Amino acid sequence: MTADNDLSKLRIDKERISQRQGKKKRYILLSLTFLLVATLIILYFQGVLKPAVGVQITAVQKIYPAQTFTLLNASGYVVAQRKAAVASKITGRLVFLGVEEGNRVKKGEIIARLENDDVKAAVQRAMADVKVAHFNLEQSQAELDDALLDFNRKKELVGKEIISLSQYDSADARYKKAKAAVAANRASLRATEAALKEAEVLVEYTIIRAPFDAVVLTKDADIGDIVTPIGAAADAKAAVVTIADMDSLQVEVDVSESNIGQVKAGQPCEIQLDALPNDRFRGVVHMIVPTADRSKASILVKVAFIDKDPRILPEMSAKVAFLSRQITADEEKPLTALPSGAVVTRDGKTLAFVVKNNRALETPVHLGRKLDAMVEILNGVEVGDQVVIAPLDKMKNGVKVRVTQE
Repeated sequence: MTADNDLSKLRIDKERISQRQGKKKRYILLSLTFLLVATLIILYFQGVLKPAVGVQITAVQKIYPAQTFTLLNASGYVVAQRKAAVASKITGRLVFLGVEEGNRVKKGEIIARLENDDVKAAVQRAMADVKVAHFNLEQSQAELDDALLDFNRKKELVGKEIISLSQYDSADARYKKAKAAVAANRASLRATEAALKEAEVLVEYTIIRAPFDAVVLTKDADIGDIVTPIGAAADAKAAVVTIADMDSLQVEVDVSESNIGQVKAGQPCEIQLDALPNDRFRGVVHMIVPTADRSKASILVKVAFIDKDPRILPEMSAKVAFLSRQITADEEKPLTALPSGAVVTRDGKTLAFVVKNNRALETPVHLGRKLDAMVEILNGVEVGDQVVIAPLDKMKNGVKVRVTQE
């Protein structure tokens, strides 16, 4: 057999190769299908392929217990009930000013002084007139004493007919004149003393004193300014400083006529100031002003502070919560809280579902006291966390969620 014949017998069985390749492709396809189905099943049970559950959420809040028994809220401003623009009763140039904004002053303390050299000179002149009147009175009194002695002697002698009647008459006349002179000098002394008092009052008018214990709010004049009670002259100042009694601070709020029935004198309140957002102040309704503002359909209510605080200043913006009852000592501090409906008990555990990355995560929480529709959260969640409030019956750990309403 030749080499050519051997080579001619060699050939490739394409049909068998094709069959083997077909079987191999089917095995690969089946394997891939099985892996895909298994992956889909795993992803489904893990919740990846499940549709997101529409949920309503709420935020974990820091609240004050009084918020749960608040009947009504109103806004207003801190107002000093005792406030004065301190001025002088006379016109003069300001030569001394001893206070500035923020200073505390006591009743009777000298705040400022006007130029008063002229009235001081008038006081000195009046004092001299008083001294002269005293001397004149003493002189006339001595003359009266002498005239009285002479009159008594002459009266005795005329009875014994030792002196003439005319001598007695002269002594009587001298005594009466001396007596009249004493009366006149006494009246003159009273007049000079009154003039002295008047001059001293004029001096006191130039000294501006605090009418009550207060804090200086504004300085309205400075040294060299002309101060006048009328204030009509050009560049003249009517007041030197404006002061307010900080113990008289109250919050004045407008309450709608339709809601005024929920407010009564002596009612407990909680006051929040915009300038001090982290603090709450106890208050009480001091007065419901017995008149309405027709333009706003509201009634003015004055709320007094129970606790004084030096940080509270006039004209600060304030919010007042009118409460249904008094705040207790353990209700004065804020606490972390959730609506009661956001908490569920399962298998003996108290849970909340916190939403993170579009998933509801089962989170154990420890509860404190119940506050109306809210409940205190001692630990487990933090302020600001977003928590599912409904529907809790569809919630499982890790379930995919989408927010439908906050």
